[in-house]
Amino acid sequence: MTETLLVSNIVLWVLVIVLALVVLALARQVGILHERVAPAGALQPTEGPKVGELTEPMSLEDLHGNHVTIGGVNGDGLVTFVLFISPTCPVCKSLVPTAKSLARKESARMRLLFASDGDKHEQHLAYAKDLQLDDYPYVLSQALGMAYQVSKLPFALLIGADGSLQSKGLVNTREHLESLIEAMDSGIATLQDYVSLAADNNSNLETPVKEQSL
Repeated sequence: MTETLLVSNIVLWVLVIVLALVVLALARQVGILHERVAPAGALQPTEGPKVGELTEPMSLEDLHGNHVTIGGVNGDGLVTFVLFISPTCPVCKSLVPTAKSLARKESARMRLLFASDGDKHEQHLAYAKDLQLDDYPYVLSQALGMAYQVSKLPFALLIGADGSLQSKGLVNTREHLESLIEAMDSGIATLQDYVSLAADNNSNLETPVKEQSL
């Protein structure tokens, strides 16, 4: 009886050790995959103005009747960060605080405003109040959305002080918003392009140089 119990304990400990080794191996593979998987940047549509093109200034009014100009040369030297949202978009509501946080962080060089193409002014007033957007312009304009071919929300634009389109894309997370800022700072249209370029550079560096025979 004692020998049987001892053997069963030994078998049990062997199984525990084997399982622990399997878990460690799986954790290592997950870490490797995490390093290899490229970060997901904002999805950039092919329609509408291209990154790098000059934008046309559009004179609009926000919900409270204040004059707002989007596009063209910006006299105050700030980048214009436009986030397209809608009261019927649940993702938009969760992303607005993130956009406000990034705008505060980048306040020295960036101004944030919100845009939508809805036609119910009162609904958007209530929406803006609920999201505490009193400090940010909020414009309603179908023409603005059509000019930049905004077909899905949330959608963001970054327009430089010189009037050029710095970056744009469909955004669902903080990482997407940050990828647009990274694209603007790096001068590369999308994060995917940046990753592809980096991979090409690494590939070139790793290519062995053939030895020349004397």
